[in-house]
Amino acid sequence: MAEARPPRVAYLCMEYGLDERLPLYAGGLGILAGDLLKAAHDVGFPMVGVGILWRQGYVEQQIDAGGRVVDAYPRHDAIKEYLEEAGVEVTVAIRGRPVRVKVWRLPEDQPAGSPPHAPLLLLDTNVPANADRWITGQLYGWFAEERVAQEMVLGIGGVRALQALGLEPEIYHFNEGHAVLAGIELIRQGMETGMTFEQAWQAARRRIVFTTHTPVKEGNEEHPLALLEYMGAFNGLNRRQMIRIGGDPFHMTVAALRLSRAANGVSELHGRTARQMWADVTGAPPIQAITNGVHVPTWQDPRIARAYAAGDDLWPVHQALKRELLAWVKCRTGVQLAEDHLLLGFTRRAAPYKRATLIFQEPERIGPYLESGRIQILFSGKAHPLDDRGKEIVETLVGMARRFPKSVVFVPDYDMEVARMVTRGADVWLNNPRRPLEACGTSGMKAAINGVLNFSVLDGWWPEAFREGENGWQIGDGYEGPGADAHDAGSLYETLLGDILPAYEQDRSRWTQMMRQSIADVMERFSAERVLDRYDQEMYGAARG
Repeated sequence: MAEARPPRVAYLCMEYGLDERLPLYAGGLGILAGDLLKAAHDVGFPMVGVGILWRQGYVEQQIDAGGRVVDAYPRHDAIKEYLEEAGVEVTVAIRGRPVRVKVWRLPEDQPAGSPPHAPLLLLDTNVPANADRWITGQLYGWFAEERVAQEMVLGIGGVRALQALGLEPEIYHFNEGHAVLAGIELIRQGMETGMTFEQAWQAARRRIVFTTHTPVKEGNEEHPLALLEYMGAFNGLNRRQMIRIGGDPFHMTVAALRLSRAANGVSELHGRTARQMWADVTGAPPIQAITNGVHVPTWQDPRIARAYAAGDDLWPVHQALKRELLAWVKCRTGVQLAEDHLLLGFTRRAAPYKRATLIFQEPERIGPYLESGRIQILFSGKAHPLDDRGKEIVETLVGMARRFPKSVVFVPDYDMEVARMVTRGADVWLNNPRRPLEACGTSGMKAAINGVLNFSVLDGWWPEAFREGENGWQIGDGYEGPGADAHDAGSLYETLLGDILPAYEQDRSRWTQMMRQSIADVMERFSAERVLDRYDQEMYGAARG
């Protein structure tokens, strides 16, 4: 039997991390979206991405002389050199007045030097005729009205842009709940053809799938109905109908579940967590688990790939990558780390649950190793502009770098370049979130495919990949109760000082074998191509059925 043609999928996401030259992303959600578009191109899968052309990006963060975080919001007009005009504009009514939305297309081979990707449409309200040019200014706008307006552009504007271009997708894939208003637009259009509300809802559901990423209810977005009505987000529906879909207040994840034929969490553990979180949502599909993956050609250094494929010794290649990282760190920070001492990498969004400072919890245990330089730690991270606690974490890390100037480094303004350098050049990838709050954690996959060994809490993807003594190490035993921080810190010190450090300093053969096993265990099983195949078989096919 001939294989069924894959559906044409419109992938709607608020952010896309394709290249550091394109400031269209904040963190992991965008990197995942970018990797999926690249995988779609590699295998010829008919997918088109829909996002927003952010004029100011997310935020740039530097550290001042006093060790404080300083936010900046430069205009990124140069991004347009990579774009083509799609030749269409659509209109979305926001706060009772028409907002013109210009559509741009990012060609598949742009920016040059980055792996090609499936087509990406970017929506832009920075049009001279608009009074509301600010809507597509800053990714994840600060205020409720701004956020709702952005979600109206993505959802309502995204559907209309696709239709204006003659790209009528079979499947709409909502990557997080930001795109929910696309479902409202599909219902409105169905009702305009004479369908009842219920008929239009069911017709929309057959075309929508949803991926949820946030394993804490409080972190899932909701809006007062009065705000949505004022902004125009009801979009032809009435209050009762909106409550039927998203409740009161209107919960974006609940709405996405009720609008979708199929839904998934992003790791086996997160799938279980999400099913428990949303068990009381009526009309929701079963939440399955499709673990995220990474685009291997983007994140794996080709020298490691060649050495691995040829069966060559990985150590000389790793040391070359480490030297490149250390030279880059010196250029960025002025600090020269030692090539022959153990280097831990910890680079990710600055959020309290990620516990960036856990390794410093018992200074009497870790301090001597940092003083001597036997253990070195490279940090980078970025806090949301309104997250004072996140900024405090960054400032604490900067303080530790000043306390241990030869062994602890903080690289400011975390972005894709930082992630790429550290996941290729560190010796160990440190990951110690408070379980089960790390939905997946794809940065560890990027490290693993470069032979950088994971040392992680059994959270997110790591329980699926970890093999004790073969491809990395675990922190703790999955304990989630009171005192988990102290419990995990004790395990961290015991394993780091009692096994990892001696192995690095005294047993090169074991270390390099673990590096090879890490690559073997992760490179195919946790690839973006594998994720796309599972989406097609388990999500898009379900929506077609």
